[in-house]
Amino acid sequence: MKIVIFGSGGVGGYFGGRLAQHGQDVTFIARGAHLDTIRENGLRVDSVDGDFIIRPAKATDDFASIGKADLILLAVKAWQLDDAVQKMKPLIGDNTLILPLMNGMEHMEKLLSAFGKKHVLGGLSRISTFIEAPGHIRHVGIAPYIAFGEWDHTKSGRVQNLVEMFKSIPGITAENPPDIQIAMWEKFIFISATSGVGAYTRLPIGEIRANAETRSMLQNALEETATIAHARGVGIAGNFVEATMQRIETIAPHVIPSMQKDMMEGRPSELNEQTGAVIRMGKTFNIPTPTHEKIYSSLLPIEQKARSR
Repeated sequence: MKIVIFGSGGVGGYFGGRLAQHGQDVTFIARGAHLDTIRENGLRVDSVDGDFIIRPAKATDDFASIGKADLILLAVKAWQLDDAVQKMKPLIGDNTLILPLMNGMEHMEKLLSAFGKKHVLGGLSRISTFIEAPGHIRHVGIAPYIAFGEWDHTKSGRVQNLVEMFKSIPGITAENPPDIQIAMWEKFIFISATSGVGAYTRLPIGEIRANAETRSMLQNALEETATIAHARGVGIAGNFVEATMQRIETIAPHVIPSMQKDMMEGRPSELNEQTGAVIRMGKTFNIPTPTHEKIYSSLLPIEQKARSR
């Protein structure tokens, strides 16, 4: 299987590295110093589960040189999607599958519009990773998890083949949920709340959950987005927010979401695609989102400053 990792940052670099480590034909799309270092020294992954290096590693920024892909693991930042859609087109063959591992929900509309259900799966991952340095990925917490499925909920041989491929890699949990849309919404509710509150407070998850005020803010953010999901007819469980708060107790206390890390380090972030998306959806269904609006108005000047550089 020819696998292309489009977005070789924390998530793409980790899962792509593990696939390459276990014999898959993986090409990493990268740029700048990250690309140069991967080409020269390989891809280094330092993980709480064990370190490894992919050397040599196939890496390029020339899409035309790759040919048609069997699987595109799409792990770009949500605000990079429009550019990614255009650049992916030379990689699409009759049987190419696109597996997005992105934060948010709005990206699915763009991908399905551009490529259709024939090529696009629903997908999500859970892991805490980031680029430590060019050519160097660090996995700091959260057991690696990946889920995907047909957007129309049907079972298919191609999805089952992917499940078996990922399950063959020790340490990775992979599954095909009964309804990938519900699974993605559950992640969106979680990540938009933890990212927004984390970026607003600039605290790791352990300190957020230990403080009564920030814990309440986090729960309110979860509840706002869960209410939107229910209004859209998404079948998340009635006790989802309570269960999520319990799951948050199990996360390593030092973990911070990627959006928070980007904002704290002065880079463009997914504020619009996470917090902004919740606000837009809330307005569509006349559902108040005061917590997300407070977060968004506070963080927008920081986001604008990062994008003006």
